[in-house]
Amino acid sequence: MQKVVVGLSGGVDSSVAAYLLKEQGYDVTALFMINWHDTRGTLSGDCPWHDDLVFARLVAKKLGIPFHTTDLSEPYRKRVVDYMFSEYERGRTPNPDVLCNREIKFDMFIMEALKLGAEFVATGHYCRKDQIPVNGRVTYRLLAGNDLNKDQSYFLCQLNQQQLARAMFPVGAIDKTRVREIASEMGLPTAEKKDSQGICFVGKVDLPLFLQQKLQSLRGDIIEIPGGFYRRLPGLDHVPEKIQGYENFCRPFDYRPDDGIKTGAHNGAWFYTVGQRKGMNIGGKKEPLFVVATDIEKNIVYAGQGHSHRGLNRKGLFIRSEDIHWIRPDRQLHAGQQEDYLVRIRYRQPLQKARLYMEESGLYIIFENDQRGIAAGQFAAWYQDDELLGSGVID
Repeated sequence: MQKVVVGLSGGVDSSVAAYLLKEQGYDVTALFMINWHDTRGTLSGDCPWHDDLVFARLVAKKLGIPFHTTDLSEPYRKRVVDYMFSEYERGRTPNPDVLCNREIKFDMFIMEALKLGAEFVATGHYCRKDQIPVNGRVTYRLLAGNDLNKDQSYFLCQLNQQQLARAMFPVGAIDKTRVREIASEMGLPTAEKKDSQGICFVGKVDLPLFLQQKLQSLRGDIIEIPGGFYRRLPGLDHVPEKIQGYENFCRPFDYRPDDGIKTGAHNGAWFYTVGQRKGMNIGGKKEPLFVVATDIEKNIVYAGQGHSHRGLNRKGLFIRSEDIHWIRPDRQLHAGQQEDYLVRIRYRQPLQKARLYMEESGLYIIFENDQRGIAAGQFAAWYQDDELLGSGVID
């Protein structure tokens, strides 16, 4: 009998994952991760980890499976939270959930599970995995969940073959409604529990307040930029001939204070991200204001009116060579190659048609349609049909 350690989080998805594995004949053990102790910046009413722990214990007891806990808060702070602070300080927009999966759930957690004798580790993610032979070796594929409204493959876009080899996703082939039904039918304590929201293991936060743990408030100007204006970004003179004409739209737009007019003030440019609407507190405009760029060195936030503002919509993006990751190394593009894929730059975004151009310096992604709110630090993930092939950090 194969032993599987389930990351039992105290939510309904991992609870049903544990139940399904037990029904399938696996030797199932539950392991609960404690990853965050600090409550500064968290919103009142959000369920703290100790409540999740109570639910997880109750589920394990109901299923009759062994239950263990592990405190991974120190590596979580170093590998995820410190990275998040560092990225915001640079004016970038990180995705801590992607990092949490790569660095904690499918790294540190797997090592803890192996200490318990695990052969596999299971989570409640809505995605699927299969395997195919490639050059005589087993290659694992990461596939979208069958419930496309809940598909969480994007959050796993930085996993590698070694991590996938140990992973199991028991709920990936069923939809959320059925998961709730199973939990109810089995009388699991989490059947009616609301899904968690916010930063992985931290919960819902007031982001500026949370970031103020390390980033200071500092008064600065909000400059409004006219709708169709953009400036050529320096350093893009040597671009591949095949993407010329799009090169200005593959990097963040470059604005200067005299490109627009002062229209308000803010408390720190590092608290803002491209596409953001809330937090500027400026009224009286014909259309709502959105952040179109930030200048961290000068502490300036640039804003523009309306969804169609040029600074809010870009045709492409660029990923540096060192920031490109292939889940399927056998599908890796090499310099001079190009391929059409489906791409998303944020969770729940519908997949977008795009062409990937690989060069020595990195990867250019040119979309069929302009994309709104592309921000440096986000992860772009590319798919072929329902398989996630690779990802990278947007420059």
